[in-house]
Amino acid sequence: MKMLHALFAGLVLLLVGGMAYAEPVDINKADAETLTTELIGIGPSKAAAIVAYRDANGPFRSVDDLVFVKGIGQATVDKNRDRLIAVDPKAMREAGVSD
Repeated sequence: MKMLHALFAGLVLLLVGGMAYAEPVDINKADAETLTTELIGIGPSKAAAIVAYRDANGPFRSVDDLVFVKGIGQATVDKNRDRLIAVDPKAMREAGVSD
């Protein structure tokens, strides 16, 4: 029984540890499906709103700019801050870095 508990505890640690090292989501590249599956409190309609806002207004300059999207508040941004990045595609091109 102790062995079973130890195995279970090890499995839980592996799963949780794997999630902690997940790659951040670039809000300037991610599609709605990725935003929905990778972020906390972002369902399909909010994810679609993020993509629509980006398409209409250009890339986000920072993660904090998500609050300009209707339905996204500061609490949602704060919950997801460690999961997000906002890479400026123009700056990347100027630096000579490609995708």
